[in-house]
Amino acid sequence: MKVPITKLETVASIQMGYSFRSRLESSEKGTITVIQMKDLGEDNIVDCNDLLQVDMDTIKENHFVKRGDLIFRSRSNNNTSAILLADLDKAVIAAPLFIIRVTKEDKILPEYLNWYIGQRDAQIFLASRSEGTVQTMISKQALEDLPIALPSLEKQKHIVELADLSAREQILLSALAERRKCYISGLLTQVVKGISNF
Repeated sequence: MKVPITKLETVASIQMGYSFRSRLESSEKGTITVIQMKDLGEDNIVDCNDLLQVDMDTIKENHFVKRGDLIFRSRSNNNTSAILLADLDKAVIAAPLFIIRVTKEDKILPEYLNWYIGQRDAQIFLASRSEGTVQTMISKQALEDLPIALPSLEKQKHIVELADLSAREQILLSALAERRKCYISGLLTQVVKGISNF
């Protein structure tokens, strides 16, 4: 059975992040949390451990992000997204990042969409629609036009689970390789010093 394909704009809304008119200043009494490019982890999850707090009271409700939103890197050599898995009170993202919010939850899972955007087909499409030379940019229109494959929700869930397991495996293998490297390096150092033999 052929998997249906649709444009991103049919299953999600896309909104530019909030444009701050001045340099962001941290405030202990800040009422607004700001998600910036640096908060988007390599694992494509928003890292909420060190978010900036600013003192503002003029931001409208429609600018606030919520759990399940995707934050898209529109100006980067890595045009992928990161998913927000935490419940934050009054949090916004800073422009030029985009907020992608699933509007058809009966068609697509946010976690699947986050995974799909990082895959080869989506990346080839986005690269073909990028603008600029030194620093490339993906426009809102290009993102809206992104073709998205829509298997059943059950298959989407399985894909996300398998991708998560694969990512964890890579982390474990990387940690194991690093430990082995340190062990061999230490052993060879002992050989050099005459402490040990092969």
